[in-house]
Amino acid sequence: MGLRVKPTYRQRRFGSEVRQLRERAGLSSSDAARLLGIKQPQLSNVESGKTGLSPARVLQLADAAGVKSGPFIEALNDMGQDSGKGWWTSYRKDLGESHLDLAELESGAVALRNYELLFIPGLLQTADYAMAVHGGGYAESVREVQNTAVEFRMERQRVLVGDHPPKLHAIIHEAALRVLYGGREVMREQLLKLVEASRLPNVTIQVVPLEDEQRAAFNHSFMVIEPNVLELGTVLVDQLATAQLLGETQAIADYTESFARLSELALPPVDTKVAPEQRRVKDSLGLIQHILYPLL
Repeated sequence: MGLRVKPTYRQRRFGSEVRQLRERAGLSSSDAARLLGIKQPQLSNVESGKTGLSPARVLQLADAAGVKSGPFIEALNDMGQDSGKGWWTSYRKDLGESHLDLAELESGAVALRNYELLFIPGLLQTADYAMAVHGGGYAESVREVQNTAVEFRMERQRVLVGDHPPKLHAIIHEAALRVLYGGREVMREQLLKLVEASRLPNVTIQVVPLEDEQRAAFNHSFMVIEPNVLELGTVLVDQLATAQLLGETQAIADYTESFARLSELALPPVDTKVAPEQRRVKDSLGLIQHILYPLL
């Protein structure tokens, strides 16, 4: 099998985890290759994500590093054996790698924790809202590319209603609910979709209100993407016209903690099962309805 020309993020992540096991074992690249019965250039290609490594050799390296076989090693081997192919593969010629990497990570997630400061989370957007956001973005793009990107985003949303959908916990700053991307009608439909999406058993939506000065907002959007084993999780950090994927243990811990704090600061989640007269405190649904009312 030839070497991968453009390894996916997950394939590069597998290689990075193999390298960390080698370093934990105190082995040089040459010594580790000798232990595994392969050539040093092959191990270098593994660590760069250009090729895989058999589960037996991963276990061998883990044993040398003093890491017992368990959920982490099992998940790491699953990552290493994954082809990286899925519905997103058909978009490879049309969209950048960051789009494909995100869809692949979401497909293997058990939980998604998404904080958005200025936009509705992509997994909860309507097509018209997504088109308005793409059309008014920081970087200009041709209409065909916009259409493809929006189509791709709508395809991503299917992960929430699949056979084993991840739990999505979205925290949205009120500012994102008030910007009329695409106009009043588009935003009205978008707010209604948020309410509808909250009815899914695996979706939780909270809003951080503007009015309370104690509820300081985190200064950029992010999503913690958690697979079966959190140590193999990833943080997507969204900043001005750029997105970065972080896999370091400390980054995952820091952003998971930040999300927990934001959840405490945000209003109680949208709950359509509670009648208006039964609400005793301000909540996310009440705020969404308050913003929605003038748009009706």
